Amino acid sequence: MHKKANKILKYLILTSFITFLSLYISQSTGYYEYRASKKTALTNKQIKEFENDIRKGKKVDIKKYIETNNKNYQNNLSKTSEKCIQKVIDKSFKLLGNLVGP
Repeated sequence: MHKKANKILKYLILTSFITFLSLYISQSTGYYEYRASKKTALTNKQIKEFENDIRKGKKVDIKKYIETNNKNYQNNLSKTSEKCIQKVIDKSFKLLGNLVGP
């Protein structure tokens, strides 16, 4: 039982380190800021169209100028893998709770 607990603990530490490292790299390269600015910034074309509509006195609706991309890229494989990963995470936390708590 002691060797099994050590193996699980090493796996959890390694997984945590890899997760931390990947999040740190993505943050330091500015990936998240880029994605956020891309979502919030209007393109020059949209800005010019908006300004022209204001000058002409047209009724302005923000939905007309913002492009929405609500495509769902999930397929059966990704849905299944998501469920499996969720089960693994839940069981890992239960196991970790049993190892730490009474």
